[in-house]
Amino acid sequence: MAEITAALVMELRAKSGVGMMDCKKALQETDGDINAAIDWLRAKGLSKAAKKADRVAAEGLVAVASKEDGKGEVGAAIEFNSETDFVARNELFQNAAKAFAEKGLEHHDVEALHGAELENGNTIQAEVTNMIATIGENMQLRRAARLSVDEGVVASYVHNAVAPGLGRIGVLVALHGGGDKTALRELGRKIAMHVAATAPLSLNTDDLDPAAVEKERQVLTEKAKEEGRPENMIAKIVEGQINKFQKDVVLTKQPFVMNPDVTIEQLVADAGKELGAPGLHLAGFVRLALGEGVEKVEGPDFASEVASMMKTDA
Repeated sequence: MAEITAALVMELRAKSGVGMMDCKKALQETDGDINAAIDWLRAKGLSKAAKKADRVAAEGLVAVASKEDGKGEVGAAIEFNSETDFVARNELFQNAAKAFAEKGLEHHDVEALHGAELENGNTIQAEVTNMIATIGENMQLRRAARLSVDEGVVASYVHNAVAPGLGRIGVLVALHGGGDKTALRELGRKIAMHVAATAPLSLNTDDLDPAAVEKERQVLTEKAKEEGRPENMIAKIVEGQINKFQKDVVLTKQPFVMNPDVTIEQLVADAGKELGAPGLHLAGFVRLALGEGVEKVEGPDFASEVASMMKTDA
């Protein structure tokens, strides 16, 4: 039998993303043949994960993390999905979501985050694969976002929190400028709560997706025609409604939910004056809502599937 060295085990681990003991066992079973060991692992463990990869994962958690560094502050938000809320309440799942968010502070997009290495030596993608095989549900690190400022704060808010930094909606708000950081963080948190409630589409009017504006214009034009508005007045009517639409979906133009008499833009400007930071401004925001954009397929739920499997095994 070929000698199963530590280097060989590490090589297999790097290629497969599977734990050390499983890699050692696979090499022992295949007489040290790396390629055969990979097939053995797929057959014994990773195939379980593969069979679950086509199942819809729309539950789970959104996690946020933030930190100060020598250059300012940075915040990250991730969405880690599972098939059921039951698994999202699992401590292993929650700890993984927290760890992924912490790693998100160092990476700008979800693709880079998949390859980030955790403290146990696994990449995030490998860790997710192992969790699928262990827990028995499809899981996916679906989205990640990051904000940073060289001066100011990145504040956060989690709605429907199940633990600190974990919940169903996660928001980051970046405020750039000087002033007392405690006051800035409280302002940022209030704006983050506003974002959670109103789900704005963009920070400023110029950032609004032209396709979204054009789609709204087409809908409003057809509506005006259906209402029998004069043909020569329709364009003017629609533009007025488009202006209202922009105020509804652009964060800086929205009335602040805690005080509708002021817009978010005015709120920040007033805070800048009070704090002696006239250049204070919103630099960005992120809002991740759990399962957003995931098409749920109607069919047997997970509990029914488990019950069916138990009957089969009985």
